[in-house]
Amino acid sequence: MYTVKEVAQMLDLSEHAVRFYTDKGLIPSILRDQNNNRLFNEESVNWLIGVKILKQCGMSIEDIKTYADLCLQGDSTIQERYEIILKQKEHALLQLQEAKNTVNYLEAKTNYYLNIIEGVIADSSNPAKWPLKYEVHEVWDSIKKAGAK
Repeated sequence: MYTVKEVAQMLDLSEHAVRFYTDKGLIPSILRDQNNNRLFNEESVNWLIGVKILKQCGMSIEDIKTYADLCLQGDSTIQERYEIILKQKEHALLQLQEAKNTVNYLEAKTNYYLNIIEGVIADSSNPAKWPLKYEVHEVWDSIKKAGAK
């Protein structure tokens, strides 16, 4: 048996997170001692590992709870669990695209600043100096154009 502190250290989680996950009902096999302290056996540690992984994938607590409840119902829920994972995968792919867009913007912006530093173009990077009602696409287009070497 493991205590909250031991499990938290073992899984690189905060003790608060371990308690939070158990309080949300995400660890169905949690045990309690005579003083009502949480105790973890191998099965409850496995549940906690599963919760940690799903949380790291960006899944909401509500979806993790649904997923855990479906797991407890058995193999008849495999299709539903698959759909939850598929939905999370689609969400992660959207986040990945947003991250790629951010990197593209930052790449153009760094090239833009290098061009300013090298004296290739004048500095127009300060928003305080932009014309009023400057359109977002105009800013992006000028950064891409100036950032291209």
